Amino acid sequence: MSEGLVVVDKPAGWTSHDVVARGRRLYRTKKVGHAGTLDPMATGVLVLGVGRGTKLLTFLVGADKTYTATIRLGQATITDDAEGEITDLGEVAGIDRAAIDAAVTRLTGDIEQVPSAVSAIKIKGQRSYHRVRAGEEVDLPARAVTVSRFDVLDVRPTEADGHPVLDVDVVVEVSSGTYVRALARDLGADLGSRGHLTALRRTRVGGLTLEHAHTLDELTALRESGGDDAVLPITPLEKAAAAALTTRALTDDEARALGYGQRIASAEPGRVEPVAALSPTGELVAVLDESRARARAHVVFAPASS
Repeated sequence: MSEGLVVVDKPAGWTSHDVVARGRRLYRTKKVGHAGTLDPMATGVLVLGVGRGTKLLTFLVGADKTYTATIRLGQATITDDAEGEITDLGEVAGIDRAAIDAAVTRLTGDIEQVPSAVSAIKIKGQRSYHRVRAGEEVDLPARAVTVSRFDVLDVRPTEADGHPVLDVDVVVEVSSGTYVRALARDLGADLGSRGHLTALRRTRVGGLTLEHAHTLDELTALRESGGDDAVLPITPLEKAAAAALTTRALTDDEARALGYGQRIASAEPGRVEPVAALSPTGELVAVLDESRARARAHVVFAPASS
């Protein structure tokens, strides 16, 4: 069976689980997972792992991500996006581009963000969105996130249900765990109005972008026309790791030591990001933690034979 990473351009209306289920049928294996959920209304980069490629997903879940989005100022919804019912209206008169840019600046950098109440975060063992939909009041604690880029591309005055609103097109680059719909909510609040997300497209997860992505129709056509060899646009496993992570070339002795479960000297002590370690012949040996002087393997792909 082919194995590695598949970058799907997720269509609107599909859950991430729906895409995984389609992947399991396409690749004829239950060993398919994804790196980071996309809401049904969102489109764009959803990374699937197939076979041993699922072992790489752990290192992509925590990767930075880039999105394009449209924020509607003047309306709040229960979900902070267009899938939820409107719960409140806000004024947009007097909100100009300068005010929006200033508010965006205040939401850029290292910030404390309260996640959207309708989220998958667990509260006493139950998902927050289940509690909200059951009529409970949910008060989630703020968490530290990083918004490294928050650029306004366009501002368009319009109306929604007869109410004046502003649609703001943005690009954001954020750390793992950041809710873009919470940014929309908070932008509206900062401007003395209300806000929610009307469109979201993920364009990057770590080193994987839309340039790597295929639609589900394209993947289905590959499967039907080419068999197993054509299933994975990023293959073999080594290329998948190189596309997703920083790589390090090993010596024969280093590759052998890792295969036996031993530690080796870190190439860059103090590095926070995981490193894909490749043998002299290009085989993926392990994913390394090089945060200390001696690197340890998070996971070994090529254990030494006994």
